[in-house]
Amino acid sequence: MSRTLYTPLCDVLGCDVPILLAGMGGVARWELAAAVANAGGYAMLGMVREDPDLIAREVTALRAATDRNFAVNVIPAATEAGLLDRQIGRCLDLGVRDFTFFWDVVPEAVARVKAAGCKVLHQVGTVEAARQAEGAGADVLIAQGVEAGGHVHGRVGGLVLLEQVVAGAGVPVVASGGIATGAGLAAALAMGAGGVHCGTAFLATEESFAHQYHKERVVAAGAEDTVLTDVYVLNWPAQAAVRVIANSVTDRLGFDLLGHDPDRLPREVIAWEEGRPLYRYSTDSPLRTTVGAMEEMALFAGQGAGAIGDIVPAAERIRRMVAGAEACFRCMAG
Repeated sequence: MSRTLYTPLCDVLGCDVPILLAGMGGVARWELAAAVANAGGYAMLGMVREDPDLIAREVTALRAATDRNFAVNVIPAATEAGLLDRQIGRCLDLGVRDFTFFWDVVPEAVARVKAAGCKVLHQVGTVEAARQAEGAGADVLIAQGVEAGGHVHGRVGGLVLLEQVVAGAGVPVVASGGIATGAGLAAALAMGAGGVHCGTAFLATEESFAHQYHKERVVAAGAEDTVLTDVYVLNWPAQAAVRVIANSVTDRLGFDLLGHDPDRLPREVIAWEEGRPLYRYSTDSPLRTTVGAMEEMALFAGQGAGAIGDIVPAAERIRRMVAGAEACFRCMAG
């Protein structure tokens, strides 16, 4: 345990270091979650739109691999209402104690799990969303900057948003977006964050469920190789922006926010996931079991990809971040 980096958030979440695994859909499954939790961080299972039976299998496997706390990440705004109800119900039946929500604040979903005695971490992209999430009962706010990989809700830089959210919040605030090193961790803590929330840094680890192709593209990418686009919008609300590594699709259609509507995009199968067809323009990223045209898929990555030079165990990623942050604080102390 690093006493230098230990914050009140660690007490709230039951972790040793204030480094949170983002609940990346498809990627943050039990193996990665267990590795992060056992290394002292706080893990989230990425169960966006997943079948409740898969959630049960993942939760069971995670509990067999660690006795540390974790959350399950679901996204009400991107999930059919009946499926969301079954997801939350199965989690509660399993005794899940922590939930992570993202995108629009849905007070009913927060209230349901809070009534069951659960903690809620809510990822937000604006000051107003932070206010709404805390008002709905969130115990922790995750302030996501525009540098983040995957789905990006706001358009403000991470440190700017962090300062604004910290100034108005009455609960711990976690910084998210572009953070992959100890220096980023130290900067966030120095600005009042209780911890950091990392996706790309953990996608490029041995335990992540991402396809090797995706991991290698992250390692090879610089910050300038990522683009913000809304072309990968099938399965999500219209104009939902994502940050991905530029590819033939974004090169052809442009990578600005052009108002792509999922109802007007063609359904063209380009890959398969255990027998399930995957479409061009969908939010599916390539996983271990994916086959097909992976270059054309959503290769989610934040601007922090530029600081990632290798694929390592998750515990090593955490060790490096902790060591780097401690070194930064020693320098500041003179």
